[in-house]
Amino acid sequence: MSASPSSIVPPVPPLRPVARAVVLLSGGLDSTTVLALAQQQGYLIHALSFRYGQRHEHELKAAHALAARAGVAHHAVLEINLAQFGGSALTADIPVPKDRSAHDLSTGIPITYVPARNTVFLSLALAYAEVQGAFDIFLGINALDYSGYPDCRPEFLDAFQRLANLATKAGVEGPQKFRIHAPLLHMSKAEIIATGLALGCDYSLTRSCYDPAPDGAACGRCDACQLRLQGFAKNGLSDPAPYASAAA
Repeated sequence: MSASPSSIVPPVPPLRPVARAVVLLSGGLDSTTVLALAQQQGYLIHALSFRYGQRHEHELKAAHALAARAGVAHHAVLEINLAQFGGSALTADIPVPKDRSAHDLSTGIPITYVPARNTVFLSLALAYAEVQGAFDIFLGINALDYSGYPDCRPEFLDAFQRLANLATKAGVEGPQKFRIHAPLLHMSKAEIIATGLALGCDYSLTRSCYDPAPDGAACGRCDACQLRLQGFAKNGLSDPAPYASAAA
């Protein structure tokens, strides 16, 4: 006797594969916000951090803590010693600028620019993404805070995305095209912080200072600290990250 139509169990549709994304995670405020945004969009996250000879390596400890808190699928830390080249206050024995005016912050290319850093980072992220089958790469660059950084411009991102799809097997033969996401590109620091707080970011774990104390406390006077403190203040909040007593 055949089964009645009402007793027939419909076939279960195959599960849709979860899209993977590579997120550049420095351990700073911006990259933490981007990680939260990517997770909100449903991506399975492969986080990528770099030990590149930076003087503010406390960010890497923060990146480990943030990746663990977010429960990312994998967190890779690559060693690339850009300090061998120097040319930046972040990788060489060059004083980090302090107490710069708002005008100075918004003009010129500061000495904290690391030559070709975002190009290097994105190239390695592209290789990692291709191996993982991820066609989406997220990074936390911002064009408003540092108008002088040439590798924080929309034109740079567009050019790199074209390169990604020309220079990889996955881009040429694969079923999808690589996409470079910079969701914070046109946001102010205050807007970034408000977005992250709404997504549940714990900014007390993040580190952004360019010239931290040996214990990781922020100086409160470098460009990164100034912009960060102003962003929290505009949200009516105090920065929960630790600062040196002289900067408190």
